Order: sequence, then structure tokens, then C-alpha cells
Amino acid sequence: MDGQWITVTKVEGVTTITLNRPEVMNALNRGLRLDLTAALREGHHGRVIVLTGAGRAFCSGQDLADAQSLDTVDFEAVLNDEYVPMIRAITEAPVPVIAAVNGVAAGAGANLALACDLVIAAQSASFIQAFARIGLIPDAGGTSFLPQRVGLQRAMGAALLAEPVSADKAAAWGMIWEAVPDDRFAAVVGARAAQLAKGPTGAYAALKQALRGAFHQDLEMQLQLEARLQGICGASDDFREGVAAFLQKRAPAFSGS
Repeated sequence: MDGQWITVTKVEGVTTITLNRPEVMNALNRGLRLDLTAALREGHHGRVIVLTGAGRAFCSGQDLADAQSLDTVDFEAVLNDEYVPMIRAITEAPVPVIAAVNGVAAGAGANLALACDLVIAAQSASFIQAFARIGLIPDAGGTSFLPQRVGLQRAMGAALLAEPVSADKAAAWGMIWEAVPDDRFAAVVGARAAQLAKGPTGAYAALKQALRGAFHQDLEMQLQLEARLQGICGASDDFREGVAAFLQKRAPAFSGS
């Protein structure tokens, strides 16, 4: 499903969603947010989602020209009604979500990327928590994702100073999974997506639930969650196929069940 502000392709279980406002560095207006949320939800029915941007940017954050008057904007309502569903469509996805950061990711655009399960960036890309430059705080989940990934001191520095963090530095900090040379970026993203699309989607869904839950509950609850989810995975066809493939020294053919 293409929307006015996005393009969507589906190939062999991989749903690629491209933010498509290159003339404004894929800034988030209301229409893009609604189209993106719908496309992400639809992508839940595939095997992998790849989120990227058209042109030279991944996403430059909120489109400040989207409202006729900033004085009349109800920021709390906009976040609750449009940003929260968009971020939840990523974090609640039962399939892996890859952010393919092809260029600058600023403000809410940076946190849109950090919401994803795996962030792969071109080396020319950068991440900017630009909110303090205009008197705001990080949103779109940034106050959660950023300190979880890099620790409080680095999160504070990135947010307070609002300075660009290069893709290489982001990888060194653990903010993202990897930074790759620009000329290999598309190939690496494609290979990662293809690898995950062939994987055990049921186990991926359980894995995501368990790892994300680790930040919200104590060890005892986490151990119980692990046991329950492992029980589900252990009864799956994918587990039986994985063991059979291992013993037969062949590649597994996971069905997702």
C-alpha cells in the first residue's frame, strides 16, 4: 500500500517502507505519520520490515511548517494521537524491523530509527537529538530508547548539546548495530533483511518480547517470561525443523509456525 508520503514494496517477505518527502528531507507531517503507521501495521503480516528514506536523508524530524501557527499546536495531543501509534507500530511488530538510515536522522527522525530492532546506517549518516535547539525535549520515544542504548551520560550529552553523532560513533556507542560504507549500504541492508526473512519468525517475535521486556521488569519476572516463551518456541514446527536441519547438516527451511 503506497500512501501520498510513502512508498511500499514487498519482495519475498520483506516489506520496505520508504519515507518519500525528499524535498524536505522526509520531514514528518501529519499525512506521513498516518500513512507510515498504517504501512507499518500492514507490514506486521510479512516477515521483515525495512524502514528507510528517499533522497539524502532518512528523516529530519517534525515538519515545523506543517502547522499554520505553532502557538496553536497541542503538542501533547499530537504526540499521543499520531506519534505514539507510529512508534508502537514498530515496537509491537511481531517481525524484525530494520531502520536503514541512509542519511541524516534528526529529532523525531532519529528516534524513529532507534525504535527499530536493528539500525544499519551508511557511514555518511548522522543522528541528531535536535530538540533543545528549539526549546523542546526528545520525543517519539527518545527519552527511553537513547539512554537504554548508550547510557545516561552519553544520552544527556547528545540531548543537551544537540550535536550530530556520526554513524561510526553511534556504532561505537552501541546506539546502532552497524555503520557500513555508503557504496555497500544497500547490499548490506538487503542481505540482512533476506537473512531475517528466512528465519524463525515465531522465535523472533518471542525474542523481541523478551528483550524489550528486560527494561521494564525485574529478574524474577523476566525468568518467568523466558520460560513461558521458550515453552511456546519449543513446541513449534520451526524448532523441530531447526533441530532436524542441524542434525542433517543442512540449511533450515523455517515456516514461521
